[in-house]
Amino acid sequence: MSAPSLRAPLSNRSRAPYIPNMFTDLYNADILGLSATLENASLASPDGTARKVSKLCGSWLEIDLNVEAGVVTACALRVQACALGQASAAVLKAAIIGARLPELTAARDGLHAMLKAGGDPPSGRFAQLSILSGVAGYPARHTSTMLAFEAAVAAFEQALDS
Repeated sequence: MSAPSLRAPLSNRSRAPYIPNMFTDLYNADILGLSATLENASLASPDGTARKVSKLCGSWLEIDLNVEAGVVTACALRVQACALGQASAAVLKAAIIGARLPELTAARDGLHAMLKAGGDPPSGRFAQLSILSGVAGYPARHTSTMLAFEAAVAAFEQALDS
């Protein structure tokens, strides 16, 4: 008698029909390309710093911001997250210089609405977040996707308090 196979038979593939969609919705070339653009860095004397962690998956992100006259003038990120968290952070990093707190708050809230309530993607300087609209169908991925914007708002608020 042969040993049982550790691989699931082909007939069991129908039990996980979301897997092919997950790769096209979540891990497409645009998202993977963005995630590859990040470099971990820090600012020597940031005005605000924040760290956010996803308790569900262990992803984390730290951000340093410099803010002058209510506008972001410098940003550095340290990211250990899945491609979705990295892609979201890359969108933030590419567009944050010159942003004001209301823009960051609107982007964070718009991203949350897009993921949780079927809302439209954020517009304006963070409109590229629309590439993450497919994440809405995967609630376990929402927290890591939100990390960068939650941390950016927290760091900006800290910069204003100092």
